[in-house]
Order: sequence, then structure tokens, then C-alpha cells
Amino acid sequence: MQVQALFTLARTTISLVFLVYASWSDYKTREVSNNVWILYAPPAFALTFTELFLYEDMQTMLFYGASVGLTAAFAIILFYSGGFGGADAKALMCLALALPFYPEPLPLTPLLGEISPISHIFFPFTIFSNSVLLAAATAAYMFLRNIFWHRKTGRKIFEEDLDKEPLGKKILTMITGYKVSFNRLKQKWHLYPLEDVEEKEREFRRKLVVIPRDEDRNAIVERLGNAVDAGKIQDMIWATPGLPMLIFITVGLIIALFFGDIIWVCISLLLR
Repeated sequence: MQVQALFTLARTTISLVFLVYASWSDYKTREVSNNVWILYAPPAFALTFTELFLYEDMQTMLFYGASVGLTAAFAIILFYSGGFGGADAKALMCLALALPFYPEPLPLTPLLGEISPISHIFFPFTIFSNSVLLAAATAAYMFLRNIFWHRKTGRKIFEEDLDKEPLGKKILTMITGYKVSFNRLKQKWHLYPLEDVEEKEREFRRKLVVIPRDEDRNAIVERLGNAVDAGKIQDMIWATPGLPMLIFITVGLIIALFFGDIIWVCISLLLR
């Protein structure tokens, strides 16, 4: 194996190791220590810069700077607009440092076709688009699961006060969560309630919570438990497993390495 390929292999391996660990940490604790990115970024930059300095020209170095800059700006915009968590944004920026372009020196030509033009210049955007499509596939699974549950049980998807919620909220709920028993919701810490209750003048009113927040979980679960115990609401509660975006980013990287850009592959197949 050529020396340049060893540099590329090191950058790719480091990226996979750190992202797999970060995904595991995010899934288990819903937190990723900043130490992960502090340890990931320096070797990622050092290996990439050294490889480009030794084996590529100045134009490629400029493309590297452009890839890192645009990816960082994109990640920051997504973070402040609420589309990304802090760990997700840092992961994307570290990926730009480590893998700004598709790692062509390695024998990893995508199994489903040639490398997309985007991957040649802005590989992190290919990883991002793959991760978004994977997240979208999860949404389709959630929606179909809820439809099948409705047909199997014959129960209403939204009952009581929830049926009066806005259509947009109900659609978001159906593509991000499913109904579970209250006992399961209480026992499984990774499940986040997508509904809450308000008590006014000794009356319970159910409402949907489409953007669950960690700090609210215990309080919401307690309120739901009181309502269930009092017989005010049914036992089945809307909840979401809340899969961290880091998992999709990690799988998106693996798919990008071995299969390529999903969108590009689909377009290429349609144009054949």
C-alpha cells in the first residue's frame, strides 16, 4: 500500500472509531463529551494537512480550506436554527477536517457506481445527505407502524383531546413516535413522551409535545402517571425513541464510503 493510502486509511479509521463511540455515548446517555471532539479534531487536521502538503498541489489545499469553511458554516447554521444538536454540528466539522474529499487513495470505489461530483469536493455534504435520507426512512417506518397498529387494534390513533390538536402536530407525532403502555414509557429511559397533560380545575387535558426536551421528561412522565392512575386518560401514550442524529451520521459515513451518495446513485439509475 502506498504511503498516501496509509494516511487516508488512518484518517478514515479515526473518523469511524470516534463517530461509533460518539453514537454509542449519545444513545446511552444522550450526551457526548467535548473531549471526544477535542481528541478527534487535532489528528484529523494533522493527517489531512500533511497528506495534502506532501502529495497534492496548492489548489487542492485551497479546496480543503473551502470544504472545511463551508461545512463549518453549514453546521453552525443548522445548530442555531435548531436542526442540529451541538454534538452533531461538531461531528460534521470534524469530518470536514478528516475527510474533506472522498478517500480515493483507498480501494473503496462505491459498490453502486462512480463517486459523485459532490463527494469529490465536499464529502461531508454527501455524508449529511445520506444521514438525512436515513432519518427520513425512519419517519416512513414510524408512520406505517402507526397505521398498522390502528388497523390491527381498531383503536383510534388520536383519542380524546389529542384529536383536537392541529393537523401538523399530529403528522409530526406519527412520523417521530408510536404508542406504548405507560409502564413501558416509565421503564425505558430512552423513550420520550410526545404528549403531556394539563390540570385545570381538577380536569385533565391532553396535548401533544412534538419537540421533547430532556429536562422535562421526568415531570411529564409523573403527570401522565397521575392521569393514568386517576383513570382520566388511557394507558397507551405517544412516545419517541429519539434516535440521536449522530447514529444516522455514522451510518451515513459508512454508506458513503462503500456505496456512495444515495441521491446521486438514485439519479444515475433513473437516467440510465
